[in-house]
Amino acid sequence: MKKIIVSIIAFSLLAVSCSDFIEKEQRGTQTLENYFQTAQECENYANELTQRLLLAKDWWTLTAPRVTNEMSTDDAWMGNTGQDSGAHRPCSQYIITPDNMGDMNSIYTAHYYTIQSANIGLERMVQSPITDAQKNQYMGESLFVRAYCYYELVNLFGGVPLYTKSLGTGDLTLQRSSAAEVYAQIETDLKDAAAKLESAPVNRDGRINKWAAYALLARVSLFQEKWAEAKTYSNKVITEGPFQLEADFLNIWNVNNHNGVESILEAQSSSIQNRDLGAALPTLSGARGEDKKNFPSNDAADVLDGWGWCMPTSDLENAYLSENDVIRRRSTITKWGEAAYGDEVLNPTHKFSLNDNKSGRICRKYYIPIATRRSLDKKDGHLPLNIPLIRLAEMYLTRAEANYHLGGDALADINIIRARVKLDPKTGISGPTLLRQIYKERRLELAFEGLRLFDIRREKDPTTGRPVIESLMGPNGTFVKYNLSSTDPYETTNLREPQDKGINFDPSKHLLWPIPQVEIDLSGNVIKQNPGY
Repeated sequence: MKKIIVSIIAFSLLAVSCSDFIEKEQRGTQTLENYFQTAQECENYANELTQRLLLAKDWWTLTAPRVTNEMSTDDAWMGNTGQDSGAHRPCSQYIITPDNMGDMNSIYTAHYYTIQSANIGLERMVQSPITDAQKNQYMGESLFVRAYCYYELVNLFGGVPLYTKSLGTGDLTLQRSSAAEVYAQIETDLKDAAAKLESAPVNRDGRINKWAAYALLARVSLFQEKWAEAKTYSNKVITEGPFQLEADFLNIWNVNNHNGVESILEAQSSSIQNRDLGAALPTLSGARGEDKKNFPSNDAADVLDGWGWCMPTSDLENAYLSENDVIRRRSTITKWGEAAYGDEVLNPTHKFSLNDNKSGRICRKYYIPIATRRSLDKKDGHLPLNIPLIRLAEMYLTRAEANYHLGGDALADINIIRARVKLDPKTGISGPTLLRQIYKERRLELAFEGLRLFDIRREKDPTTGRPVIESLMGPNGTFVKYNLSSTDPYETTNLREPQDKGINFDPSKHLLWPIPQVEIDLSGNVIKQNPGY
C-alpha cells in the first residue's frame, strides 16, 4: 500500500498536535504521544468523536447529505424552489455522476476523517494510564462511532476501503472491501463496544451506551437479512433495556424532551446559542418565507425563517390518510395554512412562501415551537432540537419484520406501534399483505428519521422479489406516475422543481451512490467504481 487517499489521511497528516480535533488549549507542545494521559483527555476525545459523527459543527458536512438522502425517496421533494439546488439535485433527481456528487462528497470524506480519528484514539487509549473501567467507556464509545461511520458508508456506497488501524503516508493504497466484509467489521465493533460498555451507567445525558450498540446491531442485521440476529438484538433492547414508548408520539421531537424515555441515541443540542451546541436541521428544513404578519402576535420574535429544503410529498401524506393516521400525519407534516400540531394557539395557521416551496408542506418533526423561538437570542441555524437517530419504536418494527420471516408473531409488534397513535389493530392479514403493512408502518413511523432510502433499497417487493425502490422510481414507477398525474394544488402549481421526480432512476446503478471520482483518482485507480457509473 503506497498511495494516499486524501479523505482518509487528511487527519493523520494534521493530527500531530490534536489541536484540530480536541478543542482544548495546548499545554506546551502537545503530541499524540503525550495527549491521552488522563481520563479527561480520553473523555474529551470520545466526546468530540461522537459530536463529529452525530452533529457536525458545519451543517453541510453531515446534515445536508443526510437530508439529501431523504429527498431521494418518495417522502420528500428538494422543496426549496427559490435557491440553487446544485448540492441536492444530483441525488434527488437521480442524475448523480462520480464527478457531480453534490453534497454526497462531504459525508464520504467526513466519515473517513472520523474513522481515522477513531483508530488513533483506540490505539492510544489502550495504552493510557487510566483505569480499565474508564478505558472501556471511552473505547466502547469510539468503537460505536467507527461502526456507525461504516454503517452509513456501506449503505450509501457499498463496499468501501476498510481499515481499523491509523494510517500513515507510507502505507496506503486501500482497495475496496466487499460489503460483507464491511458489515462483518461493523458487527465486530458493535459487539466489542457493547461488551466494553456493559458496566457503564445508562444515563440520560446522551452518551453512547451498550443499548445503542445492540440497537444498531439489530438494524444492520435486518439490513443483511439476518433475521434471527435482528430478532435477538431488537428483542434484547425491548425486553432488557430501560426504554419505553412515549405516550404521546409528538413528544419524541419535543424541544423540551431531550433524551426522552424512547430515545436510544440522539444527536445532542443545547439552548445555549453556541455554534458547537445547536442543531442546523430545523433551519435547513424549516419553512422558508415566514412573515410576522402571519402570526397572531404580529411579532418578529415569532419568525424563524428556514431554508426550505426537504419538504414532504403529498404521496407521503396520502399514506397517512389511507390509514386514517391523524396523529403521525400531523406530527410529521404541516400543510400551508394549517395549525402547527401542538402549537395551535401561537401558530394556528402556519404560512410561508409558496413561491419558494414545492409542496406547500413542511416537516413538523423539525419544527421549533413559537415559545422556544421567543427565548432565543440568535436564530442562526444552531437550535435546541435534539435529533433522534435510534429509538425504541424502530426495535418493535425490526422485530416485526424479523418475525415475519421467521414465522413468528409480526402483527403483535406493529399493533403496539399503532396503538400508541390510537389506530385500530391489524388483524387477519398474512403473507405479502402483512409484509407490505410492516413496510408501511416503518414509513409512517420513521419518516424523516434517516431510514427511508436505506429501507426502499433493501426491502424486497413480495410480488417481484426486487428492491421496493424499483417499483417506486423510474419511468414506470408508481411514485413517478402518481406525480405526473397528480392534481395536488401545491405541487402541481410550482414546477420549478420538476414534477417527474424519480423518472431518471436506473436500477442497474442507483441502488448505490457512486464513489466520488476524486477518491478513485487519488488512489491511483486502485479503488474501483460502482457498476453503471
